[in-house]
Amino acid sequence: MSPDQDVVTPPSGRPVVPPPSCPRCGRAAPPGRGPFCSYCGRYLAALEWVALPPDPSSLPEAARPRSGLLERARYEGPPRYRDVPRWGLPPGPWRSGSADDAPVTALAQARASASQLLPLLLVTAVVTAVGAAGEVWRYVLLLFSRTEALSPTAVAWSDSIVLVGGWTSVVGVLACGVLMISWTRHAVRAAAERSGTTPARSSRMLVAGWLVPGLNLAVPGAVLAEIEHAALGLPADWRPRPSTELLVWWALWGAGVVLAFVTALWSLRTGTQALADGVVLHAWLDVLAVVTALLTRRVVARLTRLLEPSSGGHRELLVTSRPAAPTG
Repeated sequence: MSPDQDVVTPPSGRPVVPPPSCPRCGRAAPPGRGPFCSYCGRYLAALEWVALPPDPSSLPEAARPRSGLLERARYEGPPRYRDVPRWGLPPGPWRSGSADDAPVTALAQARASASQLLPLLLVTAVVTAVGAAGEVWRYVLLLFSRTEALSPTAVAWSDSIVLVGGWTSVVGVLACGVLMISWTRHAVRAAAERSGTTPARSSRMLVAGWLVPGLNLAVPGAVLAEIEHAALGLPADWRPRPSTELLVWWALWGAGVVLAFVTALWSLRTGTQALADGVVLHAWLDVLAVVTALLTRRVVARLTRLLEPSSGGHRELLVTSRPAAPTG
């Protein structure tokens, strides 16, 4: 009932409320009306919604604010920052706290370095083979040039192949060298952890053994032999004896270092014959680099596989097979 409606009291003493008028069209509601106007359909009752804060005394104990804190808990809008916030979730999938806090082992680092080194060695071998083919083609053109004029197109193609193959192989060799040194450092520590010993050389000595002329003829092979010795689980007091594959790699590596030094010195000479001999030396150096890169890939993969922890299960091992000795 609206407060502005007039209440009529009949002689019976029971008040009679006149029918309400529609707030929209102003017409009086007919008898037997419903809550809506019969003419325009508007709701007849005048409603006014008022939002009031709840009474603090009616709140439960856990949600009831302390005295004097009601004004402080008033909402003042979204937070404001003077600078861009640096907090947030790190990129990547969710990981448990134990996996994040666990230190990275030397074996895991060696495995990661090997996963990058192995495909790069294969790519370097391919581009170096292209450079070797270009050097051979250039030498063939030099032989033909003694008796007849050369085609400009053939010379241009030869120079392009030598240029692209040569510089690409140089970049690949440098990248492989960096990854090879990184893998060696991690593999030495992984082998020491596997055998329970201390590495015989520091990281600086390892890097110097790969880069310093003279030392790079002996140290790389010795380091790989020590890694192989520890990975095979042989006693630490035994002298490492490299496998045949490792000895072949050692010989190819030494020959490549010596031939690279000779080729660099030979390129300082002048004259037609010196240039022709330089082409031959570059071709042989590229071929030797291709073979060394492929064998290095095989050696690194094998030593990384040997450093992996064994499953600890039983396995069959055939040591020797001899005919049975006659009895009687």
